[in-house]
Amino acid sequence: MTSIINYPFRMCRSILSSSLATECRINGVIGYNIIHRKVSDAAADNAKEPLKESKEKIDIEALVKQNEDLLEENKNLTDKVRRYLAETENIRKRTIKETADAKIYAIQGFCKDLLDVADSLSKATECVPKEEVSDSNPHLKHLYEGLVTTESQLQTIFQRHGLMSINPLNEKFDPNSHKALFEQVVEGKEGGIVVVVSQIGYKLHDRIVRAAAVGISKDPNQ
Repeated sequence: MTSIINYPFRMCRSILSSSLATECRINGVIGYNIIHRKVSDAAADNAKEPLKESKEKIDIEALVKQNEDLLEENKNLTDKVRRYLAETENIRKRTIKETADAKIYAIQGFCKDLLDVADSLSKATECVPKEEVSDSNPHLKHLYEGLVTTESQLQTIFQRHGLMSINPLNEKFDPNSHKALFEQVVEGKEGGIVVVVSQIGYKLHDRIVRAAAVGISKDPNQ
């Protein structure tokens, strides 16, 4: 009877022991899996750390290269801007000078045309014999005096507008303002001296309008 009664208890204890053993095995497996996963995760993190450092290093090098490229581009743009400003300033100065020259030399063509008139007046007065200019010949005298007065007034007007005559007699020959017609040996003169002025020259301010036509002395030793 007792054994019949104890049998269910033994069965329950066996079943409970078996259940406890199974649970322990399950818990052991679960614990092992958890530990294995943590170890694997730690190993993976350690493996990723060099990659992360390598990536950060690559990113820094890329930023440094990009910064150098931007600095070079900025240098080139700055140089272009400076060149542009310098060119603009040169254009501005050149424009101002050209405008000023245009105002100064605007009458150059007109002055050049009047030079023929001045030459004609000068030749007219030179052709009149000085001994004929007297009270005994009032008509010629008055004509001569009128020509001289007209020539003098014309020269005054020329000077007022910056047109100056060039008469380089006995001066050193200057190819920039003189035009040599001939060369000859002249006693007492060294070479390269203007000895004859066939036609006086003119300059408007500092620009030659007409070079003086001259004859120059030649070095006798040549």
